[in-house]
Parts: sequence; structure tokens; C-alpha cells
Amino acid sequence: MNIRISVLGLLASVLALQSFAADTTRVVKDADAAGLKLPAGFNAAVIADDLGRARHIAVAPNGVVFVKLERLKDGKGIYRLEDSNKDGVFEKINGFANYIGTGIAIRDGYLYASSDDDVFRYKLNDRFEVADTAKAELLVKGLVNKRQHSSKSIALDDKGNLYVNIGAPSNACQATDRTKGSPGMDPCPILETAGGIWQFRADKLNQTYADGKRYATGLRNVVGLDWNTTVNELYVMQHGRDQLSTLYPEMFNDQQSANLPAEEMFMVKEGADCGWPYCYYDGNQNKKVLAPEYGGDGKKEDRCAGMEKPLVAFPAHMAPNALLFYTGNMFPEKYRNGAFIAFHGSWNRAPLKQEGYYVVFVPFKDGKPNGQWEVFADGFAGVAEVKSPRDAKHRPCGLAQGPDGALYVSDDVKGTIYRIAYKP
Repeated sequence: MNIRISVLGLLASVLALQSFAADTTRVVKDADAAGLKLPAGFNAAVIADDLGRARHIAVAPNGVVFVKLERLKDGKGIYRLEDSNKDGVFEKINGFANYIGTGIAIRDGYLYASSDDDVFRYKLNDRFEVADTAKAELLVKGLVNKRQHSSKSIALDDKGNLYVNIGAPSNACQATDRTKGSPGMDPCPILETAGGIWQFRADKLNQTYADGKRYATGLRNVVGLDWNTTVNELYVMQHGRDQLSTLYPEMFNDQQSANLPAEEMFMVKEGADCGWPYCYYDGNQNKKVLAPEYGGDGKKEDRCAGMEKPLVAFPAHMAPNALLFYTGNMFPEKYRNGAFIAFHGSWNRAPLKQEGYYVVFVPFKDGKPNGQWEVFADGFAGVAEVKSPRDAKHRPCGLAQGPDGALYVSDDVKGTIYRIAYKP
């Protein structure tokens, strides 16, 4: 059933939230798993649709959902969704902020959000409304943004620290990016200001690189990251490099390139070095090997032997865009403290079929993987086989946990927001 917000409803929203710009986005209830394939006992509903390029999401303790957009919709980059009468329909959808981006989080009475250059925060009232959308506090400014890997994903710990991914604007730190025959720069100058996780204070205004610290390095691009409260450590998902067969056809065929390198999950402590651009993880050999730009032959470890090893290695090029450790009580015990990962989906696995376009689950115990990963939610793409990302009707991008333990998933093709619940 599709429900459009009425004109009276819009007027009421404007009166109640004068600083928000109301929207007429469709809100949908779907009793048929919203087209998703889920384990027994789980169901899904679409709580919002047509939001546009919905990236990461955050859910407040009262169930209000905040969505960060990669492209502005009606001039707004953040949308607030509210189910005011708790009937499962999020009938109040209002937008604010005039910048694009990916990161969004709620912590200690504030909404945190990132553009591709900066990080902001907004004071929330007791209804989890932004008290004044015109008063965004600028926390961090002037971060590297050269279009490639430009999103600034964020996470917060319980000690007042803010963690920001600064992706490397490069594939493998070649002198000329993605060019056959161009050598890797050594040392890689990109690592001074990108290719890692930076730590800043969550309550200090107008910070720059000089105010923060490079918390972890050697990470080509991390879109999905989360602070694990069971062990109080930061976990990240790295996007692996591309184009091994294109740049080095004498060493790699297309099938090898489709399978290399692995997408990696790390627990990163301060000072961790995960190896990019000098190294990549070969899931077939179960080891880090030296990249060809730095004299590697597909087998040699060299300096890579001492780099951080992944906790989990996933198939290549699936694009992990969100990581969430589940702490709720709604789902069965096996999911408690485990990790959900949203894989956005590949574009470069030819001649193999494209892969990803689903949400997976990794069981955890005491902060370490405790079993094999499995596909948890599939069917987002809406087609039997994805030959190109353009084929996919939906691509999972963001994850959030609701106060009741439901799992929310965002899609950045149409801006569909799913709510996945468990009821045996």
C-alpha cells in the first residue's frame, strides 16, 4: 500500500519542525519481505522509498531514522523519517542540510554527519529533532577530497573520539593512477593525508589534520566501520584494489584479477598498518603479497609479512559499504554481537558474474569471528544475475539498528529504506 503525505500533513510538519523542508517521498508498507530473501522467521518492510542516493543511516532511541544522501534531493542532504503514531508507516519525512556525503551517527544528544570534506554535528532535542538546522557545528574541516574514494564515513567510541575514514584518491599509488607501466610511488605520499582512519575529538570545533591523529594507515578506502562495544575496538572493512590484469597482463589473467584481492575486515588499534598500497591479500594463498607496482610477482611477501592480517577475507570487488555489530535482543542468540556487512556490489568481476548486492552476517565471540560468514539478506538487485551495476534495482549501502533490535538497510539506487525484523 502506497501512502502519500497530504498537504495538511506537510503543513503540520512545517509547523512542528520549522527548520526542516518537508518532502513528499512515498512511504510503503510491504508484508511480503519487501522482495528480499531472508532466513526463516525474518520479514522486511519498506519504510521509505524514492529518497535518492541514500548512503549511511542512523536510528534514534525513539525510532526516528536519519538518512545521509550522496546527492541532494530537493536541495537537502539529510532526511529525518518519523513514524509518529507507531503504525509502521514513516509518514513524516523532512529534509535539511545543503551538502552531500555518506557518514551519519547519533551519540550523546547530537547528530553527526559528514560531507566529502568536513564533519558536522547538530544538537538534538528530546524528540530527536534537530534543534536548529541552521546551526551546524563544524567539527573537522579541510579533509582530502579528490573525487575518487571521497566519502568520509564516521564512527564514534564511548570516550568522546570521532573516527573518520579518509579514502586514498588512487588505486595503487602509481605515479600516474591506473596506468599500465606507471610505477608505485615509494614511499606513497598519499598516506600522509589519506588512505587510513583519522581520530578527532567529537566535541571540539574547527579541527584540522593538525588537531587529529592518523589512527590507522594502509587502508585504500573504508566506507564501512563500527566501534565494537564488547571489546571497545574499531573494526573496518577495506575496499581492495582493482585492475591487476589490466595493468599487469603478463602476470594476471582476467579470472585471477576478478578473484583478487580479497575485501578485508580488520580490527584496527592505534598505529595499525594494513598494507595498502604496497600489499594486497590473496585469499587463495591466505597471505599478504607484494603488489606488482612495488616489485611483487603474485607470490612474494617481502615487506607485507609484517602487515596487519584481516580477521575475515571476502571475495574480491564486492564493495563493503557498511559494518554494524548487532547488540539488540530481537534477533536469535546467534546474531548477538555478530557483524552485519552491506555489500554494495561489484562492477569488475568479468569474466565471472558480478557479486555482492546483499547483506551478510559474521558470527563473533569475544571480538573475534566465530564461524563462517553467510548471506543474510539477498534479492536487493531484483534480477537473477547482475551483469552491470546498472542492472541492479537496489544496492545495499547503510546499516543501522533500531531501539527494538530491528535492522535497517539503506539503498543508494532509489533511496529505499528497509526494516528487517524477526518474529518466529
